[in-house]
Amino acid sequence: MPNDLPIRKIIHVDMDAFYASVEQMDHPELKGKALAVGGSEKRGVVAAASYEARKFGVRSAMSGVQAKRNCPELIFVKPRFDRYKDISKQVRAIFYEYTDLVEPLSLDEAYLDVTVNKTGNPSASLIAQEIRVRILEEVGITASAGISVNKFVAKIASDYNKPNGQKTVNPEDVLEFLEVLDIRKFHGVGKVTADKMYQLGIFTGRDLKSKTLDYLEDHFGKSGSYYYNLVRGIHNSEVKPNRIRKSLAAERTFNENLSSEIFMLQRLDTIATEVAKRLEQSKVAGKTITLKIKYSDFTLQTRSKTLPYFISNKDIILDTAKDLLYQEKMSNSVRLLGISLSNLNTEDSTSKATELKEKSVSVQLKFGF
Repeated sequence: MPNDLPIRKIIHVDMDAFYASVEQMDHPELKGKALAVGGSEKRGVVAAASYEARKFGVRSAMSGVQAKRNCPELIFVKPRFDRYKDISKQVRAIFYEYTDLVEPLSLDEAYLDVTVNKTGNPSASLIAQEIRVRILEEVGITASAGISVNKFVAKIASDYNKPNGQKTVNPEDVLEFLEVLDIRKFHGVGKVTADKMYQLGIFTGRDLKSKTLDYLEDHFGKSGSYYYNLVRGIHNSEVKPNRIRKSLAAERTFNENLSSEIFMLQRLDTIATEVAKRLEQSKVAGKTITLKIKYSDFTLQTRSKTLPYFISNKDIILDTAKDLLYQEKMSNSVRLLGISLSNLNTEDSTSKATELKEKSVSVQLKFGF
């Protein structure tokens, strides 16, 4: 690791097959079974799959039809997001007993900065282990964790010993860890970028590290310097306790494709009601309304409109979505509709967190991870 970088102790906690695990916990008869949350044998997509289902290649975002083909014994259950949110709150309450620097990424994963922590424990690895034990004993489901000096490495590490395990990448091991990493594991390297890197002979972190800064900037523009630093363990993104919500959305996949605008308007009414409910719960409003349309051939289209004022009212959201629906003629029958609100009026009020972060990065701990 570069000597001039502050040493942070970051834990990435990731719940194991979260939605499916909650369903198996609440319904003991489902334990040990191949389970998919969401989707069905005919429609929709899988939101989560149990580890028993994953052995058959069932994955999240897979169509229910394909999932059933992969695993004929697969059991589909409807998602219960209110229940998942309740469990997530219980897990986060445990996190906050160790540090206020908690950055949730979703209901089932979060970063924790424990460089300076409430327990006074100098070992991030022992803290992670204690947290995982408490989640199992107090909540009833398992979690995995990755521990390292920055968010990027910690997140990668949390995948290594899943389920119900953890991996620590010590400061002195970070560079070696990154060198053998598949290039597809690097944040910001999607399929298109990975294909381009393959053509350039870049398959691992070691290959990436062999390229000069000029070379990477010539081939990847501004992202070149990001890749150059990342493979050298330089990733200074701090744990942000109050992540600013950038958008809020709701969508529905239909059991049968819709070809009538009348039926679409009925569905939009339900979706707009859900969006307004979530806006009220989050105490936010937005200016930009986006209508998402997925056609029966799986092509996706979005139509947006930005208003001159912030809104959270269901009627205004619905009226705007209707205008967007009528904006142009449908090119096919529709299998999914969604409404999202962005350009929100959220404000960053992280003064306390900033103070804590400044304390954490100023301490050069000599204890082991």
